[in-house]
Amino acid sequence: MQKLFLTIGIVFLSSLFPLRAFAASFTDIYVFGDSLSDTGNLFAATGSLLPPSPPYNQGRASNDRLWIEYLSEDLGATTTNYAFAGATTGSVNTFVSGLIGLEQQITHFQATNSFADSDALYVVWAGSNDYLGAGITNPSVPVSNLASSITTLADYGAENFLVLNLPDLGQLPATSSSIFSSSLTGLTNAHNSGLDSVLDSLSLSNGIDIYDVDVSSLFADAIATPSLFGFTNVTDTCLNLTAASICSNPNEYLFWDDLHPTTAAHELIGDLASQRLNSQPIPEPNSGIGILAFGALGFGAIAKRKYKKTTLIP
Repeated sequence: MQKLFLTIGIVFLSSLFPLRAFAASFTDIYVFGDSLSDTGNLFAATGSLLPPSPPYNQGRASNDRLWIEYLSEDLGATTTNYAFAGATTGSVNTFVSGLIGLEQQITHFQATNSFADSDALYVVWAGSNDYLGAGITNPSVPVSNLASSITTLADYGAENFLVLNLPDLGQLPATSSSIFSSSLTGLTNAHNSGLDSVLDSLSLSNGIDIYDVDVSSLFADAIATPSLFGFTNVTDTCLNLTAASICSNPNEYLFWDDLHPTTAAHELIGDLASQRLNSQPIPEPNSGIGILAFGALGFGAIAKRKYKKTTLIP
């Protein structure tokens, strides 16, 4: 019955929208961003010193694989990763002075590729460090930077984008009990709202497909109802650097350290991104059809993952 429903749903939706919108298939993925996507570039640049392994996992700011690794396995795609821990949406790196931001990542991509493959997927996720480390208080600056990076890639030939918004920066273990919590929440909301508007505009004006991933709602739901996501702790960190201790059940924690999710949380982000790629790129159809599309395709269980090595670009 489940397979029958899925088949009927796809046939119905295909009659209303081009099949391409429901069958996103990419053999190559190019990743730009910060520590939430960096699978080892900072680690390589610092001679395997940062982040320290252990307790961090082989250059990842987590206890195991990151969301982009789960996604690339779902898609069976080869991933080239330009993301750098500490990167802002501009040229500043807040973690190690002199290292790169998002702008230089795009430049490095152009220096090593004569054009952007129009059949590849281009992932852009950044902004947290602008607010947490660079002291940006005007969301229009990071949003403008993100728009500029997407436009640069689109002008270079890229046509398919996956863009993620920010989780509530005021609800991280490092910030939730601080005097900055409410202001960071406000900045997050303004950033995400501005990003939504910019992505709509870019999609229409540049003729590109943009898949927006709502990480903000995912984390909000996980914090509100942790048991539905398999978590027992969504406020504390599994890793306690001060006490040099690690919790016994990291898969039940939302946060690995003060700022970064556990691999269990990253897997949820990867699953959400995978589902998003199987629905309409923005601008989306009316809400009723959109819900049906997401629901019908959501019935397909994500296949058991096989580890796929990611190419790192320092």
